[in-house]
Amino acid sequence: MRPPKAKAAKEKLPEMEVDLTEDPEGPVEDVEEEEMQTEEVKEVKEVPKPKFKEIKATQATGGAQTRKIPVPINRLAPLRKDWVKIYTPIVEQLVLQIRMNTQSKKIEIRKAADFIEAYLIGFDVEDALALLRLDDLYVESFNVEDVKSLKGEHLSRAIGRIAGSDGKTKFTIENVTKTRLVVADKRIHILGSFANIQTARTAVCDLILGSPPGKVYAKLRSVAGRAKERF
Repeated sequence: MRPPKAKAAKEKLPEMEVDLTEDPEGPVEDVEEEEMQTEEVKEVKEVPKPKFKEIKATQATGGAQTRKIPVPINRLAPLRKDWVKIYTPIVEQLVLQIRMNTQSKKIEIRKAADFIEAYLIGFDVEDALALLRLDDLYVESFNVEDVKSLKGEHLSRAIGRIAGSDGKTKFTIENVTKTRLVVADKRIHILGSFANIQTARTAVCDLILGSPPGKVYAKLRSVAGRAKERF
């Protein structure tokens, strides 16, 4: 006997409701909002920067700046003597205001304080004026004890080696390195360009450490020779 044919069961699939009004990628309203936001961002970026009027240098710093430079007691008499030489270039060339406060013993000035300080630590007026004429000049100061710890007679001999007999060593260093030196007790001041100050300081430090002047002279000659070949 043949097996009876199985009747295919007819099953109905559940009907799915599809809303054609909805966007599968997202609601239309959200897309429009995003586009509006991007347009707003572009508008913000395209806003021109505000323009402000130019201000003067004195207004940028909150007003005119005044520096007060204390005057050492031992420099009061030379200051009175050379006051006209100091006052004239500051007022006429730099168009600045300067005055001497006799009560506080301080010089009040709005600029060119380096020039005044250079004079007060012992440089001549003509040498200190170079700070106003040239932009690449500086003043470097250091103590003898910064190089080597010396006391008593050892300190005095080190200072004597820097000055030399009748100032010969000091003048030689100045002429070779194109600088100016001031030996004020145990403090050394050097005025010149950055490279020349380094050369002069090396020579002074060698003298403080005990090198004989002849050896220092020879070293300075070699440095001067190399400088001539370079230029």
